[in-house]
Amino acid sequence: MFKEFKQFIMRGNVIDLAVGVIIGAAFGRVVASLVEDIIMPPIGVALGGVNFSDLFITLSGGEYQSLAQAKEAGAATINYGLFITTVIQFLIVAFAVFILVQQVNRLFRRAEAKGEAAPQPTQEVKLLSEIRDLLAARRP
Repeated sequence: MFKEFKQFIMRGNVIDLAVGVIIGAAFGRVVASLVEDIIMPPIGVALGGVNFSDLFITLSGGEYQSLAQAKEAGAATINYGLFITTVIQFLIVAFAVFILVQQVNRLFRRAEAKGEAAPQPTQEVKLLSEIRDLLAARRP
């Protein structure tokens, strides 16, 4: 069983996936810091000194000066300021992924224009394409 596990781990796709997950996690932390520490403070100042991390609605009654105070008191809250920050983080990550995919597609087009052979799809990609085509053919 250990031998099979070793063969599984040593496959290129598993290693590539692991590297992608690690890089993605690190990139996510960088984007989170960019949004929370660089982008949101000037936006808050431009909107009259708003601290987005303290924008919330208390559902359990009572008034609290900050989200930390509300959480400490055990109050139920809707944290829409944190949600806005998370949406901005998502948009930045989505845009970065879009740019990455766009550049990879551009490289493939250049390779094809030069007459170089484009990378052949893996067996998994071929099977997924066949499944997609079969499902598309079944739709009315």
